[in-house]
Parts: sequence; C-alpha cells; structure tokens
Amino acid sequence: MDLSEFRAAALAFLDANAARKPDTAFVWGEGDDDVSIIEERQPDEDAAELARSKEWAARRFDEGFGWIDGPEALGGRGLTAAHRQVYRSLESGYAVPDQSYFTIGLGMVAPTIAAHATGEVQQAYLKPLHRGDLVACQLFSEPGAGSDLAGLSTRATRDGDDWVVTGQKIWTSNAHLADLGEIICRTDFDQPKHKGLTGFIVDMHARGIQVRPLRQMTGGAGFNEVFFDEVRIPDSHRLGDVNAGWTVALTTLANERASLGSGMGLGRGPGPVERLIALARHFGRDRDPVVRDQLARMYTADRIGAWTLRRGMEAARRGGPPGAELSVLKLAGTQNLERMARFVGTVLGPRLLADSGEWGTFAWSKFVCGVPGGHLGGGTDEVLRNILGERVLGLPKDLGIDARTPFSRLPR
Repeated sequence: MDLSEFRAAALAFLDANAARKPDTAFVWGEGDDDVSIIEERQPDEDAAELARSKEWAARRFDEGFGWIDGPEALGGRGLTAAHRQVYRSLESGYAVPDQSYFTIGLGMVAPTIAAHATGEVQQAYLKPLHRGDLVACQLFSEPGAGSDLAGLSTRATRDGDDWVVTGQKIWTSNAHLADLGEIICRTDFDQPKHKGLTGFIVDMHARGIQVRPLRQMTGGAGFNEVFFDEVRIPDSHRLGDVNAGWTVALTTLANERASLGSGMGLGRGPGPVERLIALARHFGRDRDPVVRDQLARMYTADRIGAWTLRRGMEAARRGGPPGAELSVLKLAGTQNLERMARFVGTVLGPRLLADSGEWGTFAWSKFVCGVPGGHLGGGTDEVLRNILGERVLGLPKDLGIDARTPFSRLPR
C-alpha cells in the first residue's frame, strides 16, 4: 500500500472513531493550567483511564493501525516505518485516550523482545503488547547501584528449567499496572560486573513479587519499588544468552532514549516556550532584557530539539536503529527543562510556592518538582555524556578496576 492510499485509510478510520482536536489559540487564563511533566492520577482514575486506553488500542490494532511496521507472522501489518510515522502524525491531531501507559511496553520492552527473545516469547507477547492487552514495565534500577546499571545485584539462580530471582528494583514506572516486566539480573558474581548479567521477561503477577508505590515530591506515585522473593522465571523467557544481559540492556536503553527524547517538554496543550512567553507578558516582564534573553535561549533550544528529533525520526523512518541524535536530544531536553524551571522561579517568585488560586502560577510548582527526575530517567546526564563522548566523539573509554575485577570482589 502506498503512503497516499494508507493516509486516506487512516484518516477514514480516525474520523469514524475519534474527534479532531480543536484548533484553538492559547489564551492566558483560559482552559487547564496543568503544566506537569508527568501526568499523575489517583488509583481509581488510573484504572478507568487505562481501561479506555486499552479499548482504543485494541480498536486501532484490529483495524490495522496498531503495529503497522511489524512482521505479519507476529501479528503486524508488514508495512514500513514511514507508514507508521504517517499514522502517528495523523493521530496526534485527534482526541484519543491516553496511550502513555504503553510507552514502555512498545518503545522499550517490545523491541528488546523482538531482538533477543525466543520465538515462543515473541509469539506470546508481541501482538498483545501492541494491541494494548498487556502493559509492560522495565526493571533495571536498584537502590544500591544508582545510575550504574552494571552494578546491580538482584540474583537469578538456575534451577532446572527455571531461574529463581531474588532482589529489589526501584523507580519502576507503571509497575503497579504492569502484566510483564523486562528484568536484568546478575547470574554470575565471579565475572566482571558488565559480563555476569542476564535478561528475562517476568510475569508481574507471579508469586513472590511485591510492588510498593513511591510518593514523589510532585505528589504523585507513578514510580514503584518492586521486591522479588524467589520468583520463578522459565528459561524460555530468557533474553539472549546467559551472562550476555549487558547487550540486552543496551538494546532497551537505546530505545528508551528514543522514547524519552521524543517526549521532552510539557505533555499537553501548547508548547512550553509559548506558555512561558505568555507568563512573562502577563506579569509585565516581557520587556526585561534579562528575561528576553532567557526566553530566546529556551526558544532556540526548543527549536534545535525539534530539528534533532526530526533527524532521529527520519533515520527511524528509513528503518535504521536509534542513533546518537536521540541521546543528544534527551540530554539537551533535560537541560532546557532546567532553564524553564529557573525562568519560572524568576518570573513568579513567591507565587510559585503559594497556592492562591491564581491561574497559571502555583500550577508550575509541579513542573518545577518534576524537573530533577528528568536528569535521571533514561540515563543520568553524566552517563549520557560518557556515551556521547565514547561512541560519537570517539574518545577513549576509561577502563576502571570494575571492568576487570569479578563483581563479588568489588568494594560495596
């Protein structure tokens, strides 16, 4: 199917099943003033919204617009990445239920399953993930490892045809809603830390798994800590070879940065810089040369980010893997969020901290509280700088003691 024919079919589906978003200009003081980076809901609200999201995902998939570029043998439509991009662009103009519940599953876990899982696991999970029947989470971070993923210590021990997992993961988005999880465990403590890891797909409803919410300073609890107490995972659900989990993790992380990088900024409504310009005008700061300089820097960074994203998406459209553009975008995006947070504090002053009920003031406090997480999720700023230095600029890798020493002998 050529792109013009596909576009016409996609528009017909969307027009028949969803309403177009209104094309209204942003007006200060009108509409919702929510500017939070991550939308957070109460548990009952989450359950209701997830049900609506699953219904839309299933309808979209059944009409042939769910896994557009996936192989037909696994449930996809067998078209190209260009077809997928056309549909995504069209759907963004319609009011459909929140699909962010599936971002981790489709943007990170599914590509890893496609690259490293057995045929059995691919057949079992890829179609349900793309249809919205299953929600997935990523189980990487641990309390004792910080941003050093290779320093994880959750243990997986072979027991016949199963692996027995014991340990703890933290900062796991949507673990409380997830059916599946991608987990990286240590399977050999006598190898250097990057070499004794193995990846698995785990049933999040299995016996021995406990999920506890983590309350953030934004007030939400979308992140969780997850405890594993002798959880059994069949060997068929192993990702790649034993002790080759670092390669599996890199596959996921590359796709994670693609997903996060493409979503940097405010999730709803007009662009963030447009809101900030309106904020400065409303409070009479738009003629201040310092404020204007800050706005110009944020606008420039925002435009460069959009162009960088376009470059990365064009590479994806041609079928290439996630490239350096998306690591750059993620790093630059968090830096621009930091600029925005400082700017908001400059313009609003005490209004940022006191909930007076005034539109467009205290609402920014949730944004400011959410910015620090941007420096951590998807790789810390320091890790991303190392990646770009080594893999893009070709700088030599710093081989420390932990690259050669067995994990069991490292100081902890």
